[in-house]
Amino acid sequence: MKTSPIARIGLLGTGPWADRTHAPALAAHPEVDLVGVWGRRPEAAAKIAEAHSTTAYDDVDALLADCDAVAIALPPDIQAPLAVRAAEAGCHLLLDKPVATTVEGARRVADAAETAGVASVVFFTLRFAAGTVDWIAEQSAADGWFTARAHWFGSVFHPSAAGPYAESPWRGEKGALWDVGPHALSVLLPVLGDVTQLTAAPGQGDTVHLVLRHAGGASSTAALSLTAPPEASGVDIELRGAAGVHSLPGPWGAGVDSFGTAIGALLEAARTGTPHPCDARFGLRVTEILSQAETVLGR
Repeated sequence: MKTSPIARIGLLGTGPWADRTHAPALAAHPEVDLVGVWGRRPEAAAKIAEAHSTTAYDDVDALLADCDAVAIALPPDIQAPLAVRAAEAGCHLLLDKPVATTVEGARRVADAAETAGVASVVFFTLRFAAGTVDWIAEQSAADGWFTARAHWFGSVFHPSAAGPYAESPWRGEKGALWDVGPHALSVLLPVLGDVTQLTAAPGQGDTVHLVLRHAGGASSTAALSLTAPPEASGVDIELRGAAGVHSLPGPWGAGVDSFGTAIGALLEAARTGTPHPCDARFGLRVTEILSQAETVLGR
């Protein structure tokens, strides 16, 4: 049963992530009225809307006018200008990572949210997953970290793999650095501090290796790929320091549940006016780091 107050939220996007995660989580959340769905493919918007007993909108501005907030599940450089538009319409923002693939685009989103006085949350999965959120908070509160390593190896674009995300043009163009790099940084930054120095080197396929120096004095490495053999795929984040050796726990839980937690975080930020740690300004910082790595790689 829905509880009061009910936030009117619209969904922008109709791809696999919107269909499988965003829409079900919004429809199920007890404080949310899923007002409608807009997408660049009207037939897909109609299908998602029908599945969740809501309305498909042909006009994105009409949907924004009917909402208190929007959840965006679109390619990053389509997301960014629409997020600015939504903020200017007075809508709180539930964004996907990365916010944009240019620093300018991400900065416009962060600035628009602050100017409009709307709350923002960027959905970095590990920061909202039941299996990892407490672990990250515990490690962030500890001192004396010496180093860390993150391995995020996916097989989305390996020739022997198949799946809906292999059809994603932006992932195919930008690769693991921009798709899974944000996830690694979303853990390393709150634990070790901001990145003050970095270098990067390419590997096979879209594989990228990052070496990072952090404000707290620790260093870290991150190996990222969407072209790993399925047999080599997996995620591992390990921290070493005065507190010992600590590894990211699993399982993380269902994506729908994690997104539901992110919805709650946005509603809390909107109610209290207290920025969430994963707001658009944090999303901008992640984009700045990834852009710097891209420059080092000569891309």
